[in-house]
Amino acid sequence: MMRFYTVVALLLLSRLTLAAPGPRLHSDSSIVSKTFQVSQFRRDTLVALLPASQLASSQGGFMKNRLGAIQKEVPLDYNEFVQTYIDNYTGPNRREEMGRIMGLAKYYFPIYEKAFRDAGIPEEIKFLSIVESALNPNAVSRVGATGPWQFMSTTARTYGLSINNYVDDRRDPIQASYAAAAYIKDAYQEFGDWLLAIAAYNCGKGSVERAIQKANAMDYWSIRQYLPVETRGYVPAYIAVAYVMNYYEQHKITPQVCTMPMQTDTVMVNKFVSLGNVSRVLDISTEQLALLNPSYRKLVINGTAAVPRRLIIPQIPKEKFSAFYDALNGNSLTVPATPVFATQEVDAGAIDAIPAFHTVRKGETLAGIADKFGVDLSDLKAWNHLHINKAVPGQTLKLNQDGAAGAAMASKVSKPAIAAGL
Repeated sequence: MMRFYTVVALLLLSRLTLAAPGPRLHSDSSIVSKTFQVSQFRRDTLVALLPASQLASSQGGFMKNRLGAIQKEVPLDYNEFVQTYIDNYTGPNRREEMGRIMGLAKYYFPIYEKAFRDAGIPEEIKFLSIVESALNPNAVSRVGATGPWQFMSTTARTYGLSINNYVDDRRDPIQASYAAAAYIKDAYQEFGDWLLAIAAYNCGKGSVERAIQKANAMDYWSIRQYLPVETRGYVPAYIAVAYVMNYYEQHKITPQVCTMPMQTDTVMVNKFVSLGNVSRVLDISTEQLALLNPSYRKLVINGTAAVPRRLIIPQIPKEKFSAFYDALNGNSLTVPATPVFATQEVDAGAIDAIPAFHTVRKGETLAGIADKFGVDLSDLKAWNHLHINKAVPGQTLKLNQDGAAGAAMASKVSKPAIAAGL
């Protein structure tokens, strides 16, 4: 069912009928604390577990048959490494966590499936996001990988995701899913093997290529020993998650009910709008809106006529939507802003140059400095070889990769955001 409105301020694109979320990985946002619980699914701590000391042949045949029954395009091979992860994910200490993730999947998997269908890659690769982030759009790894698909900033921009002081599309489940699908498709076209493409998503195509050369082979299990330690466990973990998501009942895992709206409306906004103001008009919490729209770093939708931005709201009655429609087309929801957009072409001469360096003042934080100069926090840390978020007063920080004077915010221009069909 679809609604269409033709107005200057918004375009209602579609009505989404989805179920809702539950768990959480490490996150830098306190807003999600009530919805996402701490998860041990951490891509930055994933290691190749030791194989089970003994694997009964009868059990091996049974599990192999189960995996064969659910296998589609992506091979679901069975061995002791896969079994170790299955045992881990189905153990009594992980059942509640997996139940939360299964509830969350009801909301996110339809989004991922559509992105993957549009890209022409197997839908079952959606399970990879559980290994990446436990389906938490606000997940941030210790090295700065961000969002449900854990993009580093450089790769994110390469695949069309905007990152600036207003928005981080790595956290947008729709945008990030299209970018992830594009990366995996590129890797598959290079290697011709889905498991190698999945491995490349974790360690990079270059690492997979070097492992192929060392092993003189073109399949994951033959090159596995030459891959980074984390990637040796990454593919077995993916296969194990695919198993658990299909055979949860047999392991006494109960999908949990989630609190987010099962039905939503999507609106494209072409002005700057505060989520706080929207929440007051709709009489819902800002926290709920932030969970539905996790990419907005300042809780402000940075829409323009040239680059409208998506707003997802809980589905509301027609009479209530009419009031929201009127408010959005007026000025009651808007906030003033003069930003630079990562998806807009900008005249570099019209923007104040970013200095090459900044000396940290007392009370300043790295996040605040990154925000002030319109750079990404993970980039700022990488340029200055920092591993923590703490800034030391008197410390001199590079504000761009080369430390060159005159770098402007326009340097953050990237490809237009990937068109998401929702």
